[in-house]
Amino acid sequence: MGEQIEIVTTDGRFAAYRALPSVPSAPAVVVLHELFGVNADMRQTCDDLAARGFLAICPDLFWRQQPGIDLDVRSEADWKTGLALYGAFDRELGVSDIIATVDAAAALTGSSGRVGILGYCLGGLMTFLTAARTSIDAAVAFHGAETEKYLDEAGAITTLMLMHLAGEDEFMPEDARNAIITALDDKPNVQVFTYSGCHHAFSRHGGAHYDARAATLANQRTWSFFTAMLGRQAAPFSQRQQLGVLS
Repeated sequence: MGEQIEIVTTDGRFAAYRALPSVPSAPAVVVLHELFGVNADMRQTCDDLAARGFLAICPDLFWRQQPGIDLDVRSEADWKTGLALYGAFDRELGVSDIIATVDAAAALTGSSGRVGILGYCLGGLMTFLTAARTSIDAAVAFHGAETEKYLDEAGAITTLMLMHLAGEDEFMPEDARNAIITALDDKPNVQVFTYSGCHHAFSRHGGAHYDARAATLANQRTWSFFTAMLGRQAAPFSQRQQLGVLS
């Protein structure tokens, strides 16, 4: 069971869900939510990370529009609310709020100071943008819709990064997925995994398109990656196949 904390910025304060591991000092993972806000799925994701020895924090990225968003993916009305928030979301300010959360996570009592980011859908896109625009210890993005619109920033990504894409993602056409893969293919610090036959949000807890096999594989890859990258001072990886040892 986690708790709510506050992140302080020059623009104001916003809430974040924090789940603590049982160890006294741990690396942190900032979890970036979908268009449903800090809901049960994101809290479960944080709790799962805490159970594996990470200090997990999920910030309320919608705080500038409507603080406290906690939507149910099974509700049509909540889908409409989330889509409206997604459409109006300021991605530039979102990056600054994520950086503020990363800084807060590094300074929290019980944090080792090493911080990774993990995002889903909107959060997956924001993971890509944050990795391109700032320094982070490690990053993992799940099915970040509209990432293809920002591929001119791919060259700026120097952090070690994983990306999980669904082979049948209804929110990411095949040409968009192929453009993402092509843009990242020559970057030895980034590895992209595609899960054939899977739809958007295939790893969402209790989601309509949840795929147990793919979700288990993607989660294990993610946890192993964060353990390797955040659990110690990692040596730089110069070859793509070195990332592949985590697959």
